[in-house]
Amino acid sequence: MSLIGHVLLPLHPSTSKNSSQKASNYPHFPKFSLPILAPKPILFTNLLSLALTVTLSSPLPSLAIPSPNSLSASPLLPPTTPFSQSKNLATGLEDGKIRPCPSTNPSCISTNPKTSQFAFPLTIPGDSTENAIQKLQEAILKTQGNAKIQVIENTPNGQYLQAEVDGGFGRDVLEFLVKGDVVAYRSMATKVTYVYPFTTAFGDSKGQEERMKKIIDQLGWYTFSLTEE
Repeated sequence: MSLIGHVLLPLHPSTSKNSSQKASNYPHFPKFSLPILAPKPILFTNLLSLALTVTLSSPLPSLAIPSPNSLSASPLLPPTTPFSQSKNLATGLEDGKIRPCPSTNPSCISTNPKTSQFAFPLTIPGDSTENAIQKLQEAILKTQGNAKIQVIENTPNGQYLQAEVDGGFGRDVLEFLVKGDVVAYRSMATKVTYVYPFTTAFGDSKGQEERMKKIIDQLGWYTFSLTEE
């Protein structure tokens, strides 16, 4: 009988031993166990309530809605189209001088040097300066159709006269400023004609020049002209 079978021991302990036997071989390690937590299901109602809470708590963008009172109190915008500008033609003196012709009105002439339709002032002969404004008024009434004198007044810059007369497409306005032997003036149509889709008014200053020539001839006054020989 051989002695080898009795001397050799198994190199590895048997797998049938439980964990308590292994722990007894190491008494210095404490025993503990980790609890296994089962996942809890998230209900759809919880998600819905969370979404509603976030939505209601989020700041909403403010919308500025003007009140009817603010709309009525807002200032009106100035005219921006040539047609609307032609409906608001200013008359009277400007800084003590006859106004230039509006850029939107081609049927106009003025002695103001700032206008593109410039006309030279009138010169009164030395023996006619007395009662010049009265003579001018009479000449307008004699030479112009349906003439009406609107304004005659003394100003620090001279005697101002404004009259309305029949024009080609309505009423025209005549303005004069008499100072000494010099007469500044403006002759202007109050109605400007536009033809769609053009934004430039139709008309020219020939009719105004012819009107002024009749008045000058009636008075016997004179004016400088580049066309005179």
